[in-house]
Amino acid sequence: MAAFNLSSPIQLPSSVRSSSKLSPSRNTPTLSFYYLSKPYTSFPSTSSKHKTGLKYSRRSVVVSALKKLSEAELVAVSPENDGVIPPNSGVYGVYNGSGELQFVGITRNLAASVLAHKNAVPELCSSVKVGVVEGPDKTALTEAWKSWIQEHITATGKVPPGNEPGNSTWVKKAPTKKSDLRLTPGPNTQLTVPLEGLIDRLVKENKVVAFIKGSRNAPLCGFSQRVVAILESQGVDYESVDVLDEEYNSGLRETLKNYSKWPTFPQIFVNGELVGGCDILTSMYEKGELASLFKQ
Repeated sequence: MAAFNLSSPIQLPSSVRSSSKLSPSRNTPTLSFYYLSKPYTSFPSTSSKHKTGLKYSRRSVVVSALKKLSEAELVAVSPENDGVIPPNSGVYGVYNGSGELQFVGITRNLAASVLAHKNAVPELCSSVKVGVVEGPDKTALTEAWKSWIQEHITATGKVPPGNEPGNSTWVKKAPTKKSDLRLTPGPNTQLTVPLEGLIDRLVKENKVVAFIKGSRNAPLCGFSQRVVAILESQGVDYESVDVLDEEYNSGLRETLKNYSKWPTFPQIFVNGELVGGCDILTSMYEKGELASLFKQ
């Protein structure tokens, strides 16, 4: 997930301005799933108002009130700390191996942004400081970013290298997200394979499948939103299916409940097996267990 480019909003001192088609055949049907022709473009803010009933363990770096940059904890970006950086909206500062601040950014998903930077410029991304922003609309995020930038300028007399005008090392265009999967080509379609059979084929032929409420670009409940954020923070390639889409996934909710013997949504399958819902995925994330699960 790309960070927002906020190189210009703050005024710097002059001294430092330098599914499924089933193609019937005589023997076995050929299964193909339908993707949306265009992914949804809206992206809701990750609001702290969602009542998920979940809390991060002590291992997670959670900031209830935004701290100063100098007061935030410096956390090494390493496999040992997988699950420490939360998939929440917030502000973050990236440091190199010498402990020098390289970039301050804001994001809708701290964990995903830090992972993207680590993969893109590992030599510059050794450790980070993060601050979760409560009620994270664009204005709140921008103000948090300004406060950290200004604090660094006051202390050092200069802007972090990655925030200097014209520096594009850290801020990249967000990649187009995958579309959600559709199980049928449309309403009033006569399926030659029962819906439960389509679900079975789908979860067994794809490594990770998330059945969520809404799309991956616009989840319609806090639990689905958290699941999408966690999966993307892991950089895992996954398929998503909207269980509320009655036009293309008609009857999916009840059929999936019977198939999985799991009464609620979202539902996450890995290697054909049900992992569970949002609470289980969040617990595994906090314990650093997801990386090994996705490598299986």
